Amino acid sequence: MAADAAATLGVFRRAVHVTAAADYSPEQREAWAPGTFDLVGWSEQRNRSSTVVAEIAGCLVGFCDVDAEGYIDMLFVDPDHGRQGVATALVGWVRAEAGQRGATRLTTRASETARPFFEAQGFRVDERLTLTVRGVALTACAMSADLAPS
Repeated sequence: MAADAAATLGVFRRAVHVTAAADYSPEQREAWAPGTFDLVGWSEQRNRSSTVVAEIAGCLVGFCDVDAEGYIDMLFVDPDHGRQGVATALVGWVRAEAGQRGATRLTTRASETARPFFEAQGFRVDERLTLTVRGVALTACAMSADLAPS
């Protein structure tokens, strides 16, 4: 995953600054995905997570992770590849991976931008949240979905 660190960070930053622009202010987007991210720290975080990447024609276009309890910390797709099934394929991987690890439920904290996608994937909003990131308030939703038994 270390080899993919720069590419996943690029997808993350573009998704936040382009895809989420309709739902979050420039100040919120910069707090969420600042230009000053430490690539080494980012790489270490991705390596600690069960992370998978999606590629199209050898180009990294998305990534996501899931832990043993079924928590999805990150799911991001490059804006140039949105609405092409990339996120849906990543959630398919999440469901299989979490199920193999014994999770019975998936949870996430989804942005306002991602909420409709997660709802279409069978997630429900459990709670509206206000998160403070680098001193800036961001709205999000705690969401969950039950996993079908394997």
